[in-house]
This record gives sequence, structure tokens and C-alpha cells, in this order.
Amino acid sequence: METQFIPVNIALLTISDTRTIDNDTSGKVLRERVLDAGHQFVAQQIVADDMYQIRAIISQWIADSNIQTIITTGGTGLTGRDGTPEAVKILFDKEIEGFGELFRQISYQDIKTSTIQSRALGGVANGTFIFCLPGSSGACRTAWDDILKEQLDIRHRPCNFVELMPRLLEK
Repeated sequence: METQFIPVNIALLTISDTRTIDNDTSGKVLRERVLDAGHQFVAQQIVADDMYQIRAIISQWIADSNIQTIITTGGTGLTGRDGTPEAVKILFDKEIEGFGELFRQISYQDIKTSTIQSRALGGVANGTFIFCLPGSSGACRTAWDDILKEQLDIRHRPCNFVELMPRLLEK
């Protein structure tokens, strides 16, 4: 018997001091891909690159039982205002080290050693999967197309994140 697709409820947070809904190209890339894959968009926001504002929104979404996955874009670089990893990592119950490692490995094919500047990361907090992506639309395409699309599909074998989402599989 073939496993049936289960849509995941996803929230998207763009972290930027300059982006708006109109010029948030990375947010648009992720939104299109999430919807094309059959998932549900339950929240979308843009927040300034401020550790405490980021943490406040992510914490609120972690506590929301309707959100199974949070994807952030932006703030993962090395400049002075890039604070997404510091804002979010402290909220993790468990870090998914392999997410950042695999993202950088795949990115190397396109941007070579520049991938070393990426601090993309993933983790789980209160049963919510969280993925922090760089702010470029290319990086968002890479993360979704080459990692998240399969891992957020229960039909992907041998394993996937959806099988591990306790709230999603509760009846």
C-alpha cells in the first residue's frame, strides 16, 4: 500500500532590515515551492535583523500547535547584523547538524568555497522543525529543491522528517 502525502503546515519568516512583501524574492521563491509541493502556508512575516524580535516570533510559532515547520530566510551570514543563528539556535531542543552540513556540501557545487560563509542550520523545538536559510533566492531554491522538498514528504524513503513530527501524526 502506497503512503499518502500529508501536507505540512509551514510558517515563513524573512529576516531583513530592507525587505518588504513586494521585494522579498527569497520569500516568494519559498512560498511558491511550498505551495507547489502541496503544503499549507499558515503564517508569513518579515522582521528586522534583531535577535530578540526574531526570537519572539519564532518562540510564538514554536508554541503554536498548528505550525509543524518554520523556515527562515536571511541573517545567516557573517556581517554585524546577521544574528539568525544566535537568535534561533538557543531555542532548539535538538540541532539537526546534518542539515547545515548537507546544505553547504550541495552549495559547494554552485558557489565553491563561498559556501563556507553560510551558517544555515536546522533543529527541532517543541516538535516543530526549524530551518534557517541564507537570504539569497538561489540559496532558498537549493535548500528547498535539494533537501527540504524530500524531507518534508512522508513518501520519501528510507526516512523523512514528517514521520518524526509528533503533532502532525496525532489522531
